Amino acid sequence: MDMNRRTRGKWRGAALAVLLTAGTLTAAAPGARADGGRTETPVASTSPVTGVTESVVRVRVPLPESAGPRPAACDWLSYLRYRSADGPAASSDADRILVAQPGILEGAGAFDSVARNTVARAAEQGLHIEFWALDRRSNCLEDRTGIASGDQHTAVDYYYRGKQVDGRTFAGFAGNEKLGWMAKLGIEQTVRDQYDLLTAELPDQTQRKAKVLCGGHSLGGVITGYFAAADFDGDRATTADAGYNQCAGYFALDTTVSTSLADLSGSLPDDTNLPDIGLGYGVVQAGLDSGVLPRTLSAPVLLNPETMTLLGIAGMGALKAPDAEASLPRYLPSNLNIEATHRVLFSKDTAAFLTGKPAVKDFRLTNGAVLGALLDDNSVPLAFLQTSVGFFDGGPIADKSFPVANGGAQQPGPYGTAYKAIPDRPQGPLYTWRNYDRVGDPDDPGHRSADGTPFTGAGEEVTDVRQLARSLAEQPLDFTEQYFPTKLVTDIQMSTSPQVKKLVVHPGGLKANPVLTVLAGEGLLAGRVAPELHPVIADGYQHLDVLTAAPTQNNGRPEPVSTSLAAFAHSPR
Repeated sequence: MDMNRRTRGKWRGAALAVLLTAGTLTAAAPGARADGGRTETPVASTSPVTGVTESVVRVRVPLPESAGPRPAACDWLSYLRYRSADGPAASSDADRILVAQPGILEGAGAFDSVARNTVARAAEQGLHIEFWALDRRSNCLEDRTGIASGDQHTAVDYYYRGKQVDGRTFAGFAGNEKLGWMAKLGIEQTVRDQYDLLTAELPDQTQRKAKVLCGGHSLGGVITGYFAAADFDGDRATTADAGYNQCAGYFALDTTVSTSLADLSGSLPDDTNLPDIGLGYGVVQAGLDSGVLPRTLSAPVLLNPETMTLLGIAGMGALKAPDAEASLPRYLPSNLNIEATHRVLFSKDTAAFLTGKPAVKDFRLTNGAVLGALLDDNSVPLAFLQTSVGFFDGGPIADKSFPVANGGAQQPGPYGTAYKAIPDRPQGPLYTWRNYDRVGDPDDPGHRSADGTPFTGAGEEVTDVRQLARSLAEQPLDFTEQYFPTKLVTDIQMSTSPQVKKLVVHPGGLKANPVLTVLAGEGLLAGRVAPELHPVIADGYQHLDVLTAAPTQNNGRPEPVSTSLAAFAHSPR
């Protein structure tokens, strides 16, 4: 998909080339294999979904030496393994195994709710399944020491003030000069990593073909498409190694299983460091190798390692004391990146954005309200970051007209369709957060926009803010992906180049197995997926809700994404 540059500071309106991306795949030579190193560590959880066991699994699969120097941790692949507590201990004895690729800027921790819900739902039907939430290799660079401390101030001091935690000092956010090895992390390495992990964990190919369901969220659907069409032994005449023969079926969560992005749209600020797509494939690769081009995708605000770390820290407060008054906005250091991010997310209008008055620290907010302001669809302006976790409470609310005003039949794609709102009394009352399951209750004031439109309703709220906080702050593998490889973007942008076109070795693999497509009713693909895919529509859901939604919805019915996944796993192949 073309990613033409527009004026700096404006928002890209139809550019899933960054939200859902893939890269180059060479089928000529096998990559590295697991060398026997494996660890599995139980994960303690406060999730209300019982009967599900979680562990973090790490398998040593070294990159080829040609990748160059990298941290030792980056020679390991990691995933979160969810299974029924009453089921078999060995993955090979499970009835089905769902293997999920994350979306852009997304880590394994983002799948926590949907994984637990799916395993529990399947167990109710007598099926013992596993859900493997994959981390991409680039997540190896993340340091969760501060967040693992369980204290917001300790975490801020660790990441932003150089203070030690348990004798460890944060090494800082990695710059481009330290990421040379990431210049090769395109679709080739990504799908190779999935194949090597599968073959290491489930050596029997006939077992993989019978039990494994391959899929993912957002970008993960495109990766699954490339995986299905891949050849892993360099001989297209032998197909036991072909990607489609590692899977019994495919699933797509607010995406499609495809190697094309023609039907998809998303958004990112225009001031990301994405290389100019007018350059040729070889020129871009040379630029990534030399470091002239940025090896990871980021923006000065919102989307960079420093600001994404703040999501986990905000989750800590909302998990530990959601109704307590937040100290985080005032405790954070003052720097250009954090200040600009605060202004984008918490400015009522253009004047507030330009002057910085009132600032977020001028409002009294609970920890739950801080997290809601960061990720709720009635607050955050980027559609691919939106969840439906409830609404502000405790005081007067106003329309948020920055970066775009409310109103009209539908807002531009980058912002989603939900009306945006913001607290309206600095130095005023303590603004709390009305969780998803309290929206529409008798004591709900039912806030409306200036044009009379309700900001939200019970049918549009699906995710529990406390469980979203748990996924952000409690998981050993991050909810976000702080260092997203630029090559995943540039490869797919150059999908018509000879270097990329030759990589889809088995195009028929995309249709070789059954497919389940589940779409967010208000997500990025709403109304634009071919009806022949027979998608399941999760009404009221935003893009991230397909991963984070609560097991029981406001209509009293089970959450439809996990229900559909469990049914898909139960159906015969």
